[in-house]
Amino acid sequence: MSAKRVLITGGAGFIGSHVADAFLSAGHSVAIVDDLSTGDRANVRPECAFHELDIRSGAAADLVQTGRFDVICHLAAQIDVRKSVADPVADAERNILGTLNLLEACRLADRRPRVVFSSTGGAVYGDFADPPSVETQSKDPESPYGIAKLAAELYLAYYGRIHGLEIAALRYANVYGPRQDPHGEAGVVAIFCQRLLAHEPLTVFGDGLQTRDYVYVGDVARANLLAAQAVLPLAGRVDDRAFNVGTGVPTSVLDLAAALQRAAGCAGSVVHAPARPGEQQRSYVQIGKAGSVLGWTPSVALDEGLRLTFEWFRSRPKS
Repeated sequence: MSAKRVLITGGAGFIGSHVADAFLSAGHSVAIVDDLSTGDRANVRPECAFHELDIRSGAAADLVQTGRFDVICHLAAQIDVRKSVADPVADAERNILGTLNLLEACRLADRRPRVVFSSTGGAVYGDFADPPSVETQSKDPESPYGIAKLAAELYLAYYGRIHGLEIAALRYANVYGPRQDPHGEAGVVAIFCQRLLAHEPLTVFGDGLQTRDYVYVGDVARANLLAAQAVLPLAGRVDDRAFNVGTGVPTSVLDLAAALQRAAGCAGSVVHAPARPGEQQRSYVQIGKAGSVLGWTPSVALDEGLRLTFEWFRSRPKS
């Protein structure tokens, strides 16, 4: 792919900053939009143009409309399932209306960018179908967060069919790796790393047998890079340009805790807390479509990814 102008929303965050790294390493020009509500300015490399903006704002829409970007990787979002359950309106404002604000700006732009949207490969499917989840299966999300992501994908499909926008939706499994925030609900690996370093017990909600598909953040960043240049299917139904990004391997929370203890070279106690409302019990995805269309497969096995992640947390200055 020749050098492109790339805009990354949420680029100061955990996944977004790794996506920025991938595009910079491939020789592209990168600009970042982030309101720093959860992102960290320290994650933004100096060669990136930085815009501290809310994706719902007119200023963000103006930047998209006039910036002459070739690609927009849209990662800015409210990502906490518990917050979406507590305040579904706030979740929808950011995850639906914020996305719609950017899509309208893309439609009106002189140079229409390809949009690579970060969706969820767990929350959109729900618990009614047996995993592994394939892109075309029926969807019935368990949380307002999953509902909002699915609604955003429906808008993406509409803009592809009716307005001719080039759209790819990446449905991530559970992403983990360096820079993940240990203070939020979404980052169980980061939370466990901090607790192991502090010699604190690992808290498991419910029985710990709920399964997830853990995919390393470097592999996710590479999926964004490939989705920005791949030949996409014709715009059609919502699933036609959607791609699961995971490993296809289910891991229970208890098994994850044990694997991370091995990676850390230390043992820690596990305590159980009440199950959380809105949490899926079983989730992992089929990834064959991403391989055949995007040319993407994961390259970092769970044990290696956990080792890299724990080493990053261990190397950080103690606060």
